Amino acid sequence: MTSSEPPPGAAPAVSYDPHALRLALLGPAGRWARLDVVEATGSTNADLARMAVEGAPDRSVLVTEHQQAGRGRLDRRWESPRGSGIAVSVLWRPEGVPAERLGWIPMLAGVALLDAVRELAPELAAGMKWPNDLLLGPQRRKGAGILAEMTPVSGGGPGVVLGMGINVDYTEADLPPGATSFAAEGFPVDRSALLVALLTHLGEREAVWRDAGGDADASGLRADYRAGCLSLGSEVRVEMPGGAAVVGMAEDVDPSGHLLVMEHDRHRRAIAAGDIVHLRPADRPQDDAPAPD
Repeated sequence: MTSSEPPPGAAPAVSYDPHALRLALLGPAGRWARLDVVEATGSTNADLARMAVEGAPDRSVLVTEHQQAGRGRLDRRWESPRGSGIAVSVLWRPEGVPAERLGWIPMLAGVALLDAVRELAPELAAGMKWPNDLLLGPQRRKGAGILAEMTPVSGGGPGVVLGMGINVDYTEADLPPGATSFAAEGFPVDRSALLVALLTHLGEREAVWRDAGGDADASGLRADYRAGCLSLGSEVRVEMPGGAAVVGMAEDVDPSGHLLVMEHDRHRRAIAAGDIVHLRPADRPQDDAPAPD
């Protein structure tokens, strides 16, 4: 999530144990079919997309200790220095889910990440900024980012690669403005434990959503997303692709995952894609859902 290296003299983070991760996440008790751990790579998303073309199975996972050329939204580049955080990508081939519902996948990942935070650091204030950024602490700074990409059509069928970058052990001095980490918020967590919790919740939520044909309401995903999204009830500015901006009150997320913004002229607009800035935070506890429809 940042290009900074750990400070000189910092204790090296404990490396992942691939055997322990596979034991926890694969097989009859787990939701995942394959898990690979690599020491360093440019981008786990790019690597897993290539593996998908070569026939990697549904529910494959790729983890790296050191991501050197990750990509975020709007093709932003970032580096995940060795041992500082989590850089992981997963491959799904969600047969039976209509293409128009695949936009829920990164939002589902945001909810699963929030599940993992609440499991391991329940006292840490946490929520999401639409569509899927993790916000941590009382200042609601960004602690993780998520990016989903369609894979090229191949012999293995269509797929979606979803990548997640999570700041775990960065200190305040190592972080760029607007970013944070578990350590910087005073809630240090074990990287392996966080990775296992994340992938466990992610696999469970995706399975329920897939079984519901990708229906965010039938699977309960939309309700859980609305409960954890700090954008709802906030005054926001949405920076749209192409440079236009929309300003208004973020009211809700519709069944397609679009953000519903009530502009100052009382025109309600459905936003499919864009970067948002919270101009005035919602005046509600972070765990409370917005008012129902």
